[in-house]
Amino acid sequence: MAMSCKDGKPGSLDNGKYVRYTPEQVEALERLYHECPKPSSIRRQQLIRECPILSNIEPKQIKVWFQNRRCREKQRKEASRLQAVNRKLTAMNKLLMEENDRLQKQVSQLVYENGCFRQHTQNATLATKDPSCESAVMSGQQRETHQHPPRDASPAGLLSIAEETLAEFLSKATGTAVEWVQMPGMKPGPDSIGIIAISHGCPGVAARACGLVGLEPTRVAELLKDRPSWFHDCRAVDVLNVLPTANGGTIELLYMQLYAPTTLAPARDFWLLRYTSVLEDGSLVVCERSLKNTQNGPSMPPVQHFVRAEMLPSGYLIRPCEGGGSIIHIVDHMDLEPWNVPEVLRPLYESSTVLAQKTTMAALRQLRQIAQEVSQSNVTGWGRRPAALRALSQRLSRGFNDAVNGFTDEGWSIMGNDGMDDVTILVNSSPDKLMGLNLSFANGFPSVSNAVLCAKASMLLQNVPPATLLRFLREHRSEWADSSIDAYSAAVVKVGPCSLRGSRVGGFGSQVILPLAHTVEHEEFLEVIKLEGIAQSPEDALMPRDVFLLQLCSGMDENAVGTCAELIFAPIDASFADDAPLLPSGFRIIPLDSGKEASSPNRTLDLASALEIGPAGNKASNDYSAAGGCMRSVMTIAFEFAFESHLQEHVASMARQYVRSIISSVQRVALALSPSYSGSHAGLRTPLGTPEAQTLARWICQSYRVYMGVELLKSGTEGGESVLKTLWHHSDAIMCCSLKALPVFTFANQAGLDMLETTLVALQDLTLEKIFDEHGRKTLCTEFPQIIQQGFACLQGGICLSSMGRPVSYERAVAWKVLNEEENAHCICFMFVNWSFV
Repeated sequence: MAMSCKDGKPGSLDNGKYVRYTPEQVEALERLYHECPKPSSIRRQQLIRECPILSNIEPKQIKVWFQNRRCREKQRKEASRLQAVNRKLTAMNKLLMEENDRLQKQVSQLVYENGCFRQHTQNATLATKDPSCESAVMSGQQRETHQHPPRDASPAGLLSIAEETLAEFLSKATGTAVEWVQMPGMKPGPDSIGIIAISHGCPGVAARACGLVGLEPTRVAELLKDRPSWFHDCRAVDVLNVLPTANGGTIELLYMQLYAPTTLAPARDFWLLRYTSVLEDGSLVVCERSLKNTQNGPSMPPVQHFVRAEMLPSGYLIRPCEGGGSIIHIVDHMDLEPWNVPEVLRPLYESSTVLAQKTTMAALRQLRQIAQEVSQSNVTGWGRRPAALRALSQRLSRGFNDAVNGFTDEGWSIMGNDGMDDVTILVNSSPDKLMGLNLSFANGFPSVSNAVLCAKASMLLQNVPPATLLRFLREHRSEWADSSIDAYSAAVVKVGPCSLRGSRVGGFGSQVILPLAHTVEHEEFLEVIKLEGIAQSPEDALMPRDVFLLQLCSGMDENAVGTCAELIFAPIDASFADDAPLLPSGFRIIPLDSGKEASSPNRTLDLASALEIGPAGNKASNDYSAAGGCMRSVMTIAFEFAFESHLQEHVASMARQYVRSIISSVQRVALALSPSYSGSHAGLRTPLGTPEAQTLARWICQSYRVYMGVELLKSGTEGGESVLKTLWHHSDAIMCCSLKALPVFTFANQAGLDMLETTLVALQDLTLEKIFDEHGRKTLCTEFPQIIQQGFACLQGGICLSSMGRPVSYERAVAWKVLNEEENAHCICFMFVNWSFV
């Protein structure tokens, strides 16, 4: 180790000369660096005193050494990151070259088929004159018809089926057996999940993915075979028989069950053959297909309450990647028997996009998530291992699916209805269902609850994006939930004190979100909700307790196509153990229009949807008009309650009425979020992205220039669209309120919405005085007349409150009167500079 030294003396620095540290000194400094990479001046002096070997080095030299050491560490990490990016780009380039080769083969095949079609067309007139042409054509058709050779259940017969499955799978994964088109909304790149494609014009539904994962091929195969661990819709996979093959592979006979996504359709099951083998180039292949009677292989009788679906040759091609990791090709190809579901739900079973979102991409996300966990710390900030958090997510999802499906083999039975069939009530008194619940009241006395009741229903929604609706339900729980019901549900677990901290987002006076974990693409996240101050019984009315919910959220990305949105939660004990008892309830919203394989992403209901305006007009309106002005989705609701057997009728009546009230609340919220409703009611804001929104943005900027003498936005911003976009992305919080006796907010940019912790839909329900504390309201009352008379006012920094009650500090605020074209006052605009949550 060398360091510059003036006059050759240690302790004085110069660019021309260097001093070398002894190995012992370097070892001591390295040891100290790992203990404290950035020591203070006092700490450096202390290090010199504690280490005699460093006594001849001045503190300034120690400071420079630590600076150089931190720089080298930063360079090392950056070099490692760039190497990883380079390996990924190399692998992606290889994938793209293979995809290009496949497309060229497909083009050649299409050219050949087009030539054959033209030849047949030219010879069509000869068919009536020469009977031999018809026989020739028929013989050609007979040659093209592929007949499966006879098979049996012997090892040789199963191997024959397996080899045939392998060949067909490879022709789909890397060949031209299926015409693949890029999935709408998916753009390949170094940061993308992979190259995602869906089928066009083939039987059933099919999806294909190609990607790079940082795991070895054998580990990838092991994870993908464990389908229930990553595919939430998979109820069970039973391996009934395993046969080794002469080439070192294995043949497995599987029985797989999939949950039904709604209460309106039966579940699916599969009778499968799975073949695992290694190719000559070292690639690992896992392929599957359904076994049918036409193959004369082993059979599986139908199972009650399940519809037997078919899996066409599918699987995984896993190749080792140079520098570590694997390149993986995934193909999912199924016939889900759509004839067996109501016509309104058939798009879910006929959409390759839905298959890609739920199955193909879920497999890639699981692999990327585990690879990230392997490369990073194995313990999260909450002291939980990622595997434990994944297990909690899986338990929530699985418990909700069990409630939605209500299988009789798990102990569920249907209760009689009250003359209406809108809500289904099921009861489960199976010991297995109750075994996982640590049933006890909050006062510590044991509970005698010996059964679980589930109230479930499905409803059709129109003209509201699932992600938007679910985000509202998550952030505004008080709009649909009953705090007394939450308290009743929480009473089945022992609730004690908790010191968790998070962000308050509204609810029953206080609703706190405590994030736990999220996946790589942030499409799914786990959190704890703390509902503060809820009385769990009449006796607790004067001493309310906090209620804790473990909550799983997914499908919140409005730009994803065909994504299922879920909000699943369960009351938990404040100790939050890994084996915490869970009784999940929640919502699932599935878009139905994705079955049309539309290429437009879902419309967002905020100003961002107005920022991408092209020659065709507003993007948001085009998204809705693409489906004839109607966006349809199906929502499934399921709520579970533990109860005492002698209270069954009472709890059933309560649950039935509660779910009906939730349905009514959801319908009201969906109507308020619907663009057709907001556009036809004068009480609501003018639809965003229209000329009115651009005009308001121009008025705001012009009025600011008139009163303040400077430009609000950077110079060079011209045109209504550009002004609106720049104002929306302004770093300071800008918001407008009406000129009424009780001013209410009418507009806010993105920073303003973030500061107020609200949305444009709920913004107009917020009055100006609600965001200020007592001191702020007094200041506002003093300055408001000046704003009206003088046209502007500068306010000192202070504290205001978000819509959720969180304190927000700001350095200063500016208020000015917004004038319209006739120079009449239109509204008051506020700008909060350098704001932050306290």
